[in-house]
Amino acid sequence: MPTTAASLPRLIALAALAVTAPVLAQRPAAAPKVTQPAQVPALSSPLVVEGAWVRALPGASVGAAYMTLRNVSSHPVTVLAIESPLAAQAMIHETKVENGQSRMRPHEEVLVDAGQSVKLAPGGLHVMLHGLPPLSVGQSVPLTIILEDGRKVQVAATVRPLTAR
Repeated sequence: MPTTAASLPRLIALAALAVTAPVLAQRPAAAPKVTQPAQVPALSSPLVVEGAWVRALPGASVGAAYMTLRNVSSHPVTVLAIESPLAAQAMIHETKVENGQSRMRPHEEVLVDAGQSVKLAPGGLHVMLHGLPPLSVGQSVPLTIILEDGRKVQVAATVRPLTAR
């Protein structure tokens, strides 16, 4: 068959198909489309907080928070810090009696061994809350406990009267 100017585009298209068809046939099948992202279960906290409360100090902008930190995992857990949106600053402190005098000092972090508990209580470890608004007995104070692995544990501490233990 003679080649004419009118049939030239058709011949070019057939030649291109002859070259690319074997290449297309060798391609692996496309991966199936994922319609939903894979669901990753949220990691539960290894730390359980029990009995969180805050002592109300009438007329003062400071307070103290107390609770029991229970490690329910098989690995030690380290608490690096505690925050509260109601306080300008929250710091872990420890009260010790030295030479007959009670002294309070900042405590860097709290280690809770596997399967153990650490009690934050009056006269020992506690959280000092500075820059608090006036608190009312029964009010809830939100606290965020920040763990060394980056996880955060949300807690609601109930305000108790000054005489609470």
